[in-house]
Amino acid sequence: MVQKIKFSNATTDFYFDSSIKELAKIVDKRSAFVITDQNVFDAHEKRFKGFNTIVIPAGEEQKKQATVDDIIVKLIQNKADRKSVLIGIGGGVITDLTGYIASVYMRGIRFGFVPSTILGLVDASIGGKNGIDVGVYKNMVGIIRQPSFLLHDLSLLQSLPDKEWQNGFAEIIKHASIKDAAMFKQLEQHRLSDYQKDKNLLAALIKRNALIKTKVVQKDEFEKGDRRLLNFGHTIGHAIETQYELMHGEAVAIGMVLASEISRQLKAFPDQERVSALIKKYQLPTAIQFDAKKVFEVLVMDKKRVRKEMNFVLLEKIGKAVVQPIPLKKLEQIINKLS
Repeated sequence: MVQKIKFSNATTDFYFDSSIKELAKIVDKRSAFVITDQNVFDAHEKRFKGFNTIVIPAGEEQKKQATVDDIIVKLIQNKADRKSVLIGIGGGVITDLTGYIASVYMRGIRFGFVPSTILGLVDASIGGKNGIDVGVYKNMVGIIRQPSFLLHDLSLLQSLPDKEWQNGFAEIIKHASIKDAAMFKQLEQHRLSDYQKDKNLLAALIKRNALIKTKVVQKDEFEKGDRRLLNFGHTIGHAIETQYELMHGEAVAIGMVLASEISRQLKAFPDQERVSALIKKYQLPTAIQFDAKKVFEVLVMDKKRVRKEMNFVLLEKIGKAVVQPIPLKKLEQIINKLS
C-alpha cells in the first residue's frame, strides 16, 4: 500500500513494509539508474538485475565532492537525461549522495530511495536533506529536496552486522527522547534482539519512527523551528564523529548523553540516567575521551550557530525537547568540563 505524504512543494510516495521487486512498477527500468555501495551490491547482487547500476566503495569517506563528480561523469557517459530517475539503494551515505546528485544533475531530475539500514529507514532517507561533507565538517554542502518515493524492504536488513543495527537505533532513541515518551518506554521493555527476531514488531517501530520524522518535517521543512529538535545529540555528535572515526549512531549516542547532562544543568532535566541506560541497553557507547578544544573548533562551524550563540536541543522531560540558544562562551565552558 502506498501512503502519499505532502511536503511544501512535493509529494513523496511511501511504500512501507514493501519489496524491492515493486521498483519495476514504480519506475521504468530503461530510464532508471541505481546508485549503491559495494557492500550492499555484494550482499544483494541478484536484486539489481536489469538496472543500470553505479557501484561505489562503502564508507562515510565517500560522501564528498569527488564522488559526486565521478558519478555524474558516469551518468553523462550512460546518456542520463532529464527524464532519468536516480534510485539510491543503501544507507545514509548513499541516500545523501543520490539526492544531492539528482538535485544538481541537469538542474534536477527525479529520485527515490530504498534504504538498506535501520539508520536509513528511520532517519537519513526522510526529510529531503541531501548533502556531502567537506573535510571534518559534516553535511556542510547540500540541499533540501524531497524524493519522489521511499520504498521499505526490511529483508535488506538481513545482511546487516549488529553494529549497523545499533547504529540505527541511536536515531530511534533520539526520536523517542524528543517526541514519544511511550516509545521510549517500549524500547526500555525490549532489547535489540527482540526487534531483530520479530519482523512485525520491527516493521511497526520503523513506520512509527518514519512518521515521527515526516510529521516534524511537514511542519518545518526548511528548519526554521521544530525541525531543529531532530538535531538532539547531533551538535556535539557531529563534532566528534569525523575526528574520532565513530559511526554516526555511536557519535549521536555520546552526543545525546552529553546533551542530557547539559539539559540537567540548564533545564533541571530529571532523567539523564534513563537516557544513558537506554543507550547502553542498545549496545551503544555513552562516553569518549575527547580533546575539548578541537571539538569546540569544529562545533563553532556547525550550521546551527547564529553569530555568538548555538541553537542547542535540550530535554525538559522524556518526549519533550526544546531548542535553546546557548552563548558560545558558556558552551565552551560546559564542553571543557564534560571532556
